[in-house]
Amino acid sequence: MKNIKLTIAYNGTNYSGWQRQTNAKTVQGEIERALRIVMNKNITIHGSGRTDAGVHALGQVASFSEEFSIPIDRLEFALNNALPLDIVINSIEEAPMDFHARYSSKGKKYIYKIYNDVKRNPIYSYQSYFVRRYIDINKLRAASKHFLGEHDFSAFMTSGSSIKNTVRTIQDINIYTEDKFIVLEYKGNGFLYNMVRIITGTLLDVCSGKIDINDLDSIIKSKNRRKAGHKAPSQGLYLAKVYY
Repeated sequence: MKNIKLTIAYNGTNYSGWQRQTNAKTVQGEIERALRIVMNKNITIHGSGRTDAGVHALGQVASFSEEFSIPIDRLEFALNNALPLDIVINSIEEAPMDFHARYSSKGKKYIYKIYNDVKRNPIYSYQSYFVRRYIDINKLRAASKHFLGEHDFSAFMTSGSSIKNTVRTIQDINIYTEDKFIVLEYKGNGFLYNMVRIITGTLLDVCSGKIDINDLDSIIKSKNRRKAGHKAPSQGLYLAKVYY
């Protein structure tokens, strides 16, 4: 028996998220289909977490345990040949038997990309959030500091989630520009459902004047989703790295 760790990149535009569904195309479903072709058996993989429809990944991680004799380097080559062009296995490695992509995770890094210009660029329409208005990056950075550290992030989670522990720690938010892109990097020990997208939308609402920067601390303490800002769209979000 081998325990296998996969590191995966994908463009999520054409998928209904990560998690396998019976009536929709998903990233997990496509990888399991490729494994079935290559290994001639049904294999269930476990991801480090779900990504929504339209969300991308640079470093998603999945794991599975199975008996097989194919050399690991050949398995990587064969899987990539069987996968569609918008999904790639960047690495395959044998992991300790107690490794689990989700439960062994110590934290994650997400990237959110904003395309900030007067005109939309169709090349990046499905890989970034187009914002026409001017964004003051210094104000964006100042506002982001309110989210650092350990907080109850209930106000920044999509309503209806059944999760009980909503306390998370954001260790760093790094904001920088790349040509016409504004990139926000979030590092934390874990993230609630849509938390990065709602924080990003809230930061943008501070820049546009819809939310006062001085109200951010009280919004966090309120634990009230209705007081936070809008949810930035899925196409700007990337799961960049999972830490173990």
